[in-house]
Amino acid sequence: MADSNDKMARNKLENAKGHVIEAIAETMDVYGVTPAAGKLYATMYFKDQMNLDQMREELDMSKPSMSTSVRKLQEIEMVKKKFQRGSRKHSYAAEKNFFHSFMSYFCKMWDREAKMNMEAIKQAEFELDQIIEDEKVSAELVDEARAVYEQLNLSKTYYCWLERLVASIRSEEIFEFLPKSQKIKR
Repeated sequence: MADSNDKMARNKLENAKGHVIEAIAETMDVYGVTPAAGKLYATMYFKDQMNLDQMREELDMSKPSMSTSVRKLQEIEMVKKKFQRGSRKHSYAAEKNFFHSFMSYFCKMWDREAKMNMEAIKQAEFELDQIIEDEKVSAELVDEARAVYEQLNLSKTYYCWLERLVASIRSEEIFEFLPKSQKIKR
């Protein structure tokens, strides 16, 4: 009797994990990874650590595809390489702290966005200043340059805010305003 209950419980447990694995895999595109890499991460989420052979066996993926997925997941800090004494095989573990994953990935992306666009604005403003200050340029073009300059000035507000958002996430100050935990309704 206990064996049949355990068997049913094991099936339910695997189904429960399966629901979560599928949802995580489906939404990992937010982090810029393929569904296959998402499924790999989600599978690893329920494991202590895995090597490439174990991953391939579990997910029935080719070793090169598995290796590429693991490398991408390492780049975005969703998976970490683990040392296993006495083994030559590399072992990997999934980052289980979603806050860390979110903070690491999005801060990196938002930082890139702000820096790249602020640099472009700086270069554009230099050229616009030359147009505005050139007495030989028509009033129409000077007005257009001023309008673009003003538009760029407005966008700097957003990029400065984005930089402050990143800083507040990295310092974890954001959790003072938006706490990590609250009562969870079942």
